[in-house]
Order: sequence, then C-alpha cells, then structure tokens
Amino acid sequence: MDVELVVTAGLGDNSYVLVSEAEALVVDPQRDVGRYLEIAASKGAVIGQVLETHVHNDYVSGAVELRAATGAEIVGPAGAGYGFAHRGVADGDELKVGDLRIVAVATPGHTPEHTSYLVYEGGSDAPSAAFTGGSLMVGGAGRTDLLGPAFTDGLTRDQFRSLRRLAALPDAVAVLPTHGAGSFCGTGPAPRERTSTLSEERVRNPALAAPDEETFVRMQLSGLLAYPAYYRSMAPINRAGPAVLGDLMPRLSKLRLSKLSPEQLERAMAGGVAVVDARWRVQFARAHVPGSINVELDDTFGSYVGWVVPFGSPVALVLPEPEGEAMDEAATQLLRIGYDRIEGYLAGGVKAWRASGRAVGSYPVAGLEELCRRYRSSLRPEVLDVRQQAEWDAGHIEGSRHVFVGDLPGRVEELAGAGEVWAVCGTGHRASLASSLLDRAGIQVRLVDGTGVRDFLKHCAGSILGPS
Repeated sequence: MDVELVVTAGLGDNSYVLVSEAEALVVDPQRDVGRYLEIAASKGAVIGQVLETHVHNDYVSGAVELRAATGAEIVGPAGAGYGFAHRGVADGDELKVGDLRIVAVATPGHTPEHTSYLVYEGGSDAPSAAFTGGSLMVGGAGRTDLLGPAFTDGLTRDQFRSLRRLAALPDAVAVLPTHGAGSFCGTGPAPRERTSTLSEERVRNPALAAPDEETFVRMQLSGLLAYPAYYRSMAPINRAGPAVLGDLMPRLSKLRLSKLSPEQLERAMAGGVAVVDARWRVQFARAHVPGSINVELDDTFGSYVGWVVPFGSPVALVLPEPEGEAMDEAATQLLRIGYDRIEGYLAGGVKAWRASGRAVGSYPVAGLEELCRRYRSSLRPEVLDVRQQAEWDAGHIEGSRHVFVGDLPGRVEELAGAGEVWAVCGTGHRASLASSLLDRAGIQVRLVDGTGVRDFLKHCAGSILGPS
C-alpha cells in the first residue's frame, strides 16, 4: 500500500494520495489540487477517484476541482446531501483501487453523515489502514458542536459510539485522520504527529479512555476553542459544489492578481473592499494604509482573515516582499476557504501609497518591560487581552479586559472612550490584528509585541490573577 500524506499546515488538515497498480485515489482534498496531480504523476498513476469522509466545515473541498482536472469519480457519504454528481456510499459499501479494497464505515459524530474508510490489501481479511476523517484523530477526536446546539448532544453521543467501533480494529491499523494539530475541528491540543496506529491511540488518546458515554460527553464539550466565522459558510458551498477555478488552482503560479495603484486602492476601499495588510506587525504599526487591517502572512493567514473579514467580501492586499511569492501564498490561503473575490494588491506597497502624497496611519509598539513599568505606575493602562477564552481562564492580568480577537469586529465600540488601549495576546500576532481593528475604528492603541500575558504573569510579580 502506497499512501502519501499532504499537510495543509495553516488549517491543520491532512489529505492523502493512495496509489495501487497505477491507480490513485485522493482523500479529502483541498482546493489547490496541483499537489495531488504532481504526486500521482510522480508515481505514474492516474487519479480515478476522490473520496470524501464528510461535508467539510473548515475549507472548500477540492473534490469537484479534481474531477474537473482529471475526470475522477467523486465518492462520499450517501447522507451528505451533495448537489452534484457523485457516488454515495453507506456502511459496508466497497470500492476498488488497484488491488486494494476500500470499505465504508459509518462513523457519525463530527458530522451526521461522517464516514470512515478501511483499506484492505490483496485478499487480507484485516484492514491495514483507516481514513478516519474527523472521527478518530491523533490524540483526540473531531469536535461535535460545529452544527449548532440543537445537534451537539446527539452528535457527541454518536461520536462516542463511532470511536468505540474504530477502537475495535486491530492494533496495527494505521490511523489516517483528516484533522490534526492546528485544526479548530479538534477538541483540544493535538500532538505534532499527523498519523498514528490503533495501538498508539489506545495508549495516549483521552477520547478512547473515557469509561462511559456521559464522561465522554463532558470531556468532549469542555474547553472548546472558538472557531473561525467563515466555517458557517463552508458546508453549504461544499454540499452544493464549489465553483471550479480550473487552471488557477492546479498551478497557482498562473494566478496574477491585478496591480492596484494608490488611487485604485483608495477607490476600492470607498466601494467596500476590505484591505488586508500581510506585512510584519511592526512594519504595519509604523506605517499603513488608513483603514486596513493587519494579518501577518504565515500559515494561519487565511484562518484569521476568515475570522474578521465577512465571508464573501471583496479583499485587496498589501503584501510583504517579495510581492510575487507573497501573492501566491496569500491568494492560495484565501481561495482554500472560499474568499474568491481578490481584487488585487497595492503595487509598490505602502511606499507607493506614501509617495502618492496620501497619509499613512501608525501607532506605537511596546515590549514587556514597558508594559510592566506602566502597569506598576499610577497611570495603569487599559489592557485588552485578545486571546481565546480558555487561555484567559488559565490566567490573566488583573484588571485587564477580555475580548477574543475573532469577536472584536462586533465589539469595537466597547473600547470607545477607554483612552489608549494596550493590546496583548501570547506573542503579539493576534494583538497586532486587534490593534489594527481598533486603529481602523479611530481608537488610540498600543501594540504589545514579542511577548504576552504568560510572560507578564511570570516576570511582573505582584500583579497577577491566576487561574479562575
């Protein structure tokens, strides 16, 4: 059995290319399908089938895109309600890839239709691997609350039974999940390992250690992190069938965004286009296009844009150098989550904006020492902690205010009149996004960078509030 893992780090997701006898099957593909085409070609195989474990909530599926590129058949859960041509499978249904036999196993929980797939080699009666999607994950299980409170309890109990069913597989079975470290589709921190075996999971996975269903339900629904706002738009798109981007996604280097002059960008902003500046946070703080927001271009860029920019909004970019490389990465991440209306990028960046005679925005940046010194003074600042609720609960700065960065666009007015707001998180990444949102709203702000709440609690003794 030849399986190649394809990791999309920013979304915390795995896809797989399974090859046997020059036939290839792709499991849970992302929209940028060039990766799968290249892997299959390198192995001398033709992609004949695309396998979906569930209707994805965290990214636009690449199944339709792969079919357009290869003619492959799309195979997925019969209960998914897909609005496009596909082969629906139910528990016990089989398909073939070369000399491999793939058997569908109903594993509802993460979603109602969720289906795992067991891989049997040759004439073996025991499976070699299981594509477990968002059911059994490395060190955990897929969360069950993404469809809303009305479904959560029932899906959590389904997940308990599904995990017990998977746990009955032989020790040597490879566990090949779709969600892993970095994904908000899991219930908690996951190990760095992307794949595992049943024997390893029996030892380390707390989701398999729950002694009974009620305990599992309590564990599964405790301490869940907030997930990006764009999630609510993914399932309807994936159920209906995403728009096919064609040559754009197989070879993203073909993508050439429009170069916008300062005048064009200004006009676009007046028309409602959201401007996302992907540069380093300190560069942004020193000089930026007024009204733009700062989401640094790293693996999480797409997720955070999807948290604070309303889904479906047109987006224009200000890019770090080199612009061409940054353009490809930023556009790929946005297209993966369905932000298809990318209007272009500011050619020449902020230098060009400033050279055109247009004003730039700015705000100050502070480090740990300055925050400690100011906090201990008689002029204690208004500290805004923008971390997740679970992080806040584990310990926070006494007297600080908590608004998670993903919620901040709808709560900015709460900070009006607070004076200068010092935005802090864990390292400065989320605080920078928060600072740009406050700055856009006309609120005086100072970014705390290169440090965060945990450092403050460790080094600024006498001014902490421990776990609550």
